[in-house]
Amino acid sequence: MIGSKFTYLKEAKVMNNNARLVLALVIVGSLAGSVMACTSSPTSESTGEYVDDSVISNKLRGQLVGDKDLNVFKIDVETYKGVVQLSGFVDTLEAKNRAGKVASGVTGVRQVSNNLIVK
Repeated sequence: MIGSKFTYLKEAKVMNNNARLVLALVIVGSLAGSVMACTSSPTSESTGEYVDDSVISNKLRGQLVGDKDLNVFKIDVETYKGVVQLSGFVDTLEAKNRAGKVASGVTGVRQVSNNLIVK
């Protein structure tokens, strides 16, 4: 009877250690998944980069609205990892160049891809 209690306690201790190991692996996996979700890759942005790009796009749209020579409703602004892409239609080559210059002046912009089309 004593031997069976000892065996039971030994097995319970082993199962308890296994449960702790599984719990530790789950926690480590969850943390690693969280960290990986916040990092960027060549084809995706991290959360911070996405927020930064949104700020850049919104700042640029605000500046385009304030510019009487540019029609912000005909210019689409997309930003990815600090690279701004302008697309849409403008009336003159000067307006296209002006939009590119305004975009390059926004803090955080690393490059401007001016794909605006002159009508």
